[in-house]
Parts: sequence; C-alpha cells; structure tokens
Amino acid sequence: MRLSKILSYALSGIMAKTVEVEVSISRGLPSFSIVGLPEAAVRESKERVESAIKNLNYEFPLKKIIVNLAPADIKKEGTALDLPIALGILSASAQINPSGLKDTLVLGELALDGRIRGVKGVLPASILANDNKFEKMLVPMVNAKEAAVVSGAQVFPVQSLGECIEFLDNGFKEPFIVDIDEIFEDISRFKIDFSDVKGQAGAKRALEIAVAGGHNVLMIGPPGSGKTMLAKRIPTVLPKMNLDESIETTRIHSVVGALPSTEPLIARRPFRAPHHTISYAGLIGGGTYPHPGEVSLAHNGVLFLDELPEFSRNVLEVLRQPLEDGVVTISRVKSSVSYPARFILIAAMNPCPCGYFGDQYRQCTCTPSMIDRYRSKISGPLLDRIDMHITVPRMRYDDIMNIDTGENSKVIRKRVDKVREIQENRYRNDGIFFNAHLETKKIREYCSIDDESKVLLNTAMEHFGFSARAFDRILKMARTIADLEGELKIKSVHVAEAIQYRTLDRKLWLMK
Repeated sequence: MRLSKILSYALSGIMAKTVEVEVSISRGLPSFSIVGLPEAAVRESKERVESAIKNLNYEFPLKKIIVNLAPADIKKEGTALDLPIALGILSASAQINPSGLKDTLVLGELALDGRIRGVKGVLPASILANDNKFEKMLVPMVNAKEAAVVSGAQVFPVQSLGECIEFLDNGFKEPFIVDIDEIFEDISRFKIDFSDVKGQAGAKRALEIAVAGGHNVLMIGPPGSGKTMLAKRIPTVLPKMNLDESIETTRIHSVVGALPSTEPLIARRPFRAPHHTISYAGLIGGGTYPHPGEVSLAHNGVLFLDELPEFSRNVLEVLRQPLEDGVVTISRVKSSVSYPARFILIAAMNPCPCGYFGDQYRQCTCTPSMIDRYRSKISGPLLDRIDMHITVPRMRYDDIMNIDTGENSKVIRKRVDKVREIQENRYRNDGIFFNAHLETKKIREYCSIDDESKVLLNTAMEHFGFSARAFDRILKMARTIADLEGELKIKSVHVAEAIQYRTLDRKLWLMK
C-alpha cells in the first residue's frame, strides 16, 4: 500500500481551515472513494480527476483508491480539492516527485482536459498559509492576485495540471507578486460624484452628517426626486479603506464567489442594493451550511434598501441584530457561524403608496388608511434603529437647469475624514468607532447638553412623542453635527438641526 499527503483547505464561515488530503492506493478491486464529509461537488471530483490524469497521458491506477479529507468532522465544500486529490494520486502511484509538495498549500478545480479553473475562498486560504508558515501556495492563475495580496504568502500560479507537475519536477520559479498600492490606486477611483446631483442641498447635508457619524438614514420623497442617485454616491465620500478593512471585506466576498475577476481586492467600500423581493436568507445569510448574505457583503460599506415598505416585514425585522451588534449569527443544526455586518443602512421610500403625499404639484390619491397601512409595514423598533429620517423633495426646474454643480465628493470627503479622526481620538480607549455606536452610558458622557438644549429637547419630546431611543439618536446626531462644526460642546443649534432629521416621527404626529 502506498500513501501520500497533500495540504489544502476548507472554508468555515469566512475562515479557512487546513485539510490534509490523504490518498491511499492498495491492491483490490478498482474503486475510488472519498471520505471525510465531502459534499456533492467534492464527491464529483472523482470524474474530473480521473479524466484530467488520463488526458495528460498519465496512468490512473486501476486499484483501490481511498481519499480521506482530514479532519473528517469538517464539511468539505466546493471544487478546490480537485488539484490536491489529483496530485495525491500521482504521488501515491510514484508518477511524480512528492518532495516539492512538502509544506505547500494546493488548491484548484480541474477541467476534464487538465486545465485549472478558479475557486472560491482563495484569500482566506492565503491567510491560512501565511499564518501557518507554509512555504508555498499552488493556486489557479485566475486567483493569483487574490492570493498574493497577503504579505508573506509565497504564491505560485498554475494554469494546468501538466504545468503543476512540471514545476514539481524542475523546481519552482519566482513567486507571484502584486503591488498593493497600485491595486488600491486603480480600483478606488469612482466614475460618479456628488457634484452630479443638482439641488437637494438639505439631503446632501444630512447624508454628510450620516457618513461622518456612521448614522443610518431613511430618505422619504416622491418618485424621481433623486433618492437612488444620492445613495449611490455615498461611497464616494466615505473614508478610503485601509488594508485591514479591505482584506476583511474581501474575505467575505471571496467565500461566496462574489469577488470580481478583475479586482483581487475590495478597495472601494461596498455598495449593496438588493431588490425588495429578496428572501430572509438572501439578506441575512443562511443555507444548510450558512453562507453570508447581503448585510455581510455590505460590511464596511453601504446597504441600500430602495422602496423599503415593499420588502417583506419578516425580512426587515432580521436587520435588528446587525444594526445593533454589527455581526450576524446564523445557527443551524449542523453548524453555527458568525459573519461581520457593520454597515451604514441607507433606505428610501415614497411618502405614500402613490408617492405624492405632500407634493405641491401632484395630488395624492391615497386615503389616510392607505397611508397608515403603507407606513406600518416598517415596524416601530426598526424605525427607532434608523437615526435619520430626511425628506428629499421634488426637483425644481431652477435646480435642474442650474449650471452650478455644487461641492464634489473630494471636498465632502475631507470634512468627513476630519470628523472620523476626531471620533477615533475621542473613543480610542472605548472600542467605539463612530458617534452612532455610542451606548446609553457613553451618550451621557460624550453628549452632554446645556440648559437651552434641554428645554428644546423637552418641547420636542412633548410635541412629537419621540421614544427614548429616538431621544438618544438625536443626541448622537447632535454630537456629529458639533464635530462637523469643530465644536467641543453640543449647542442648541446642533440639537435643533438633529431634531429636524426625525421627519417621519413629525409627519406621523401631524397626520393624527
């Protein structure tokens, strides 16, 4: 009996775990078995591996072949184990020199003719190889840049099983290297800008406050007022991603195969805009073996929910945990996985079913009961978790024809960066990043207000019936507004502006 061992990986959440591909070839009736909790794609590798070996004119042993994927209690998914299984068979049958595979992480999907196709989760695998100090990584050519972004990883891209065998026989060439700075420079450019949006000065101001303090926003306005256009430009004023944020975000996209082939690294903050027909699992994540959903794919970026009341209420309610904790935990009988989900929620809705409630040019055709039903699709607890409710009015002719484009994203981003720096210094010892993340105890510490502001807030509470959570949201927004103005203390003018960003509460009061 002959035995070989090849190192590969399996995904668990956004982490990669080492898998030993053990291949045993012994006398007996010809058979090919894979054990160690392989799912369907792994079991089907038998046909791909056999065909690839035969098409390269190597001998496929007509003996008893057992492939064990250890540890056996971890579920093995995907097609990345094709290449290590093929190399294990060739090594155990003494057709290749196995010495070059020592301390080498191998991954790749095999085509029937021996070509190597790309796979998911290469970045987590590269981090695993670096953390475990593996000497080399054999990866598909299309995944080479993704693997090489991890500093210290010795990446050797291959395009076919034959090329891989040639490397083992003749020695490896220089490892593949990428220029991280060049990748960031190429990818982080935007084709859109806030200067594209004419008018809407009030909405732009509100969104600047939201981005600066990490506040969630609900935009309310008639069709065609520019809600979607504004939302799409929010990533252009968010601070640039650092390498740690970029790698963390890329890991999530990598494990679900959502990483663009032309972008080995997510260098721009994500902007995810799922359709309102999305399922619970699609938004939050799920499956028999849980995979990330849209809230995790939006990590470190923006989740945009257009036509918010059209989403299923059950789907919207699952947003509560990530909005509060910045993490999603998905529990199943066979596994429980946590995914990061720290994002800015930007939602948009019409003021009523027809879209023209309060419009000065078009008459609303909705009855009060229709408007109540429409708005009641969004629960009170969810609304309380959205800091800012802002009105985006209809565009006027003068705004559309105005030649002045207003401030561009670069100018706005400079102010946002300055406020983010203030928050970083202020909360350095508290484990907090943004004003929006302040908890009740910290709000009292960092958001103290003077007597004039207290009177103003008391009046607003009595007139509009704000909840205690809304009260805290107003204080946190006022803190961000003060930071934008460069003020150490919150003033009544900051509180007054923050109160204006609870539009939906005020509208509901006015309708009663």
